[in-house]
Amino acid sequence: MGDVTNHGTGSQFDPSTAKKSKDGFWRDVNNNLPKVSASDIERHTYCPLSWELAKKGNSGQGDAINSGKAKHAKIHERVSEFKIKQSQFKRHMIIWTWWFTVIIAIVIDSIAFMSIDDVVLYPKDVAKYLAMWSLTVLIAGIIAVSIPWRSWLGIDVTIKQQKNLLIQETKTLQPEWEPEGFEGGWFEAGKVETSLLFAAILLGIHSIALNGADNRKQAGFILIMLAMLWTLAASWQLQRALIMENASELARKDVGLKEGTEVAYSDDEESAGLLIDSVTGIRGRPDQIVIIDGEFIPIEQKTGRVPKRPHSSHKRQVLAYIHLVEINTKRTTPYGILRYGNEDIHQVVWDENTKEELFDEVKEIQRLMVFGGAKRNHDRIGKCQNCSRKYACNESLAV
Repeated sequence: MGDVTNHGTGSQFDPSTAKKSKDGFWRDVNNNLPKVSASDIERHTYCPLSWELAKKGNSGQGDAINSGKAKHAKIHERVSEFKIKQSQFKRHMIIWTWWFTVIIAIVIDSIAFMSIDDVVLYPKDVAKYLAMWSLTVLIAGIIAVSIPWRSWLGIDVTIKQQKNLLIQETKTLQPEWEPEGFEGGWFEAGKVETSLLFAAILLGIHSIALNGADNRKQAGFILIMLAMLWTLAASWQLQRALIMENASELARKDVGLKEGTEVAYSDDEESAGLLIDSVTGIRGRPDQIVIIDGEFIPIEQKTGRVPKRPHSSHKRQVLAYIHLVEINTKRTTPYGILRYGNEDIHQVVWDENTKEELFDEVKEIQRLMVFGGAKRNHDRIGKCQNCSRKYACNESLAV
């Protein structure tokens, strides 16, 4: 934006040298922006004076503050439990799929043992073909593990890879299969590499079996019995997967997420990293980021009293999270979710109008960071009465 080429937010902002840039945001002589958190935006929208008191070190007081922190921690615990169970279900299903593949391969081999005519196709010839196939797949697997072929081929970043990148940057939830920062190659194996190596082993075993078979019918019978044993094992694995799916579904309902929702991030207020926009200075940590219909959607959980309609301060906070998710995932985020408990759920739309609304709020906060002079923006006694910083406010209307 504007003529700024270096957008620094890591260095200390110097308000004494700050000026308003062409894009409307404030920067000092070193192009550092004042850091504006999503919580700053929420507090400033609620009352600029309350926000300024918070910036001066006057922390919120009251039972509602402590209760809210405890409830948020509980929500994070439940979301994390859902994510763990969801990941375990996926692992069980992947393992079951591999085991079922073994069953199919054994059945095919048993049919081949009993029906292949030595005149048409000798079993040892089949064994040679399988051995060559196994060697080819093994070489492909070793190459896939050894080199970063994904980046070399220019494969686009998928939703799953973006989710894992988000996990790596925020240090919250673990991906269900491939580790943090996984890109493949340099002796890192993902699902593709593991599948290739597994296939090579399977083909090799069957090649050895065919090569050593003299009594084809007897060998075929043994393979059928082996397939039955594998079927029992696969059934047990499938049962485990279904049990875990049921546990995951119960956890999902307990959290209050829609069916098919996948959690990419959950804020525990301790280890979670910040989402940062270096162009505007906005930063923050949404309570959760979920994947709905292929879109990354931030969720803000409010644990206090349920209002008749969403507070504008809460909606602005969600707008900040939408912007941060969009910047960090480099994908359009159409909306965010504002929740008051499990039942009162609101969709906060993200468009050019709401983006302008958010940026105007941020620019005003940055201006106040430079010049100060925040004023109360209302004449509501009840609002002052419920303010957690009324003890430090000289303009409070509360009696």
